[in-house]
Amino acid sequence: MSNDEYRYKELGDFLKTRRSKILPSQVGLSSANRRRTPGLRREEVAQLAGVSLTWYTWLEQGRPIHVSTQVIESLSRVLQLDKQERIHIHLLANQPLPADIPEHQGTISPILQHVLDSLVLCPSLVTDQRWNVIAWNESACLVLGDLSKMNLRQRNIVWAMFTDNSYKQLFIDWEFHAKGLLGRFRSTCGRYVEDPWLGQLIDELKMQSEEFNLWWPLHEIESNSEKSKQLNHPIAGLLDFEVSNFDVSDNSGLKLIVHTPLPGTETVGKMKSLLAAMLISRAQGDGSHVSN
Repeated sequence: MSNDEYRYKELGDFLKTRRSKILPSQVGLSSANRRRTPGLRREEVAQLAGVSLTWYTWLEQGRPIHVSTQVIESLSRVLQLDKQERIHIHLLANQPLPADIPEHQGTISPILQHVLDSLVLCPSLVTDQRWNVIAWNESACLVLGDLSKMNLRQRNIVWAMFTDNSYKQLFIDWEFHAKGLLGRFRSTCGRYVEDPWLGQLIDELKMQSEEFNLWWPLHEIESNSEKSKQLNHPIAGLLDFEVSNFDVSDNSGLKLIVHTPLPGTETVGKMKSLLAAMLISRAQGDGSHVSN
């Protein structure tokens, strides 16, 4: 048996086993007057998936017929396949897996938050696949603004870069950084062009930012991550960071972004001063609250 023949047979057998596990009631069909064979009949699967009975029968028989991505997605829906089963059926059918539109994720694990909090002198963030900042440490708030007081749209990195004047003023060469960020954003969001959230963000950015409206139609792509960043902090002055990006290893699509003070600069001392001032202010605030 050739590799292709084996793959077609595996696909047919997989479909038969999954068909046998679906109750008629799960797809809105009556259970009355049914034969004793468990699961759905071939004709029922074919009808629900929008294909002919003959074609579907050939598919279960392992015949070498072409199966489109659209049909595989339809069969996955009818057979109520989970994520891993859906990946498996696409591989057996030799078809690329369509990109999933990412779900909104508002929290991270306590372990990952502990990692953030341990990076005391390194402003650090966790972003989702839409470039929303969903977690951060205190150093990030001291340098980039109080993220805890921002809504999700305000915490979107692209939105902040093009609409938030205080954020824009942190960058000595804002245009250079903004164009680079836009190129990196475009290189990632191409996987989710059908995401309504993405379309809305782009439309709003076009209205809010003249530069975004001018540069977005150019379709510039940049795949390299940002390696360094120099910021002009309103209190501490110049801050120099190395920028590192790490994929979170739980298949969530989250990224950990760490800004490490550049060796040989005054950034470490300045970060310590900012943190000390924050702790003093916090202690004074707690004291005045108690005295009242």
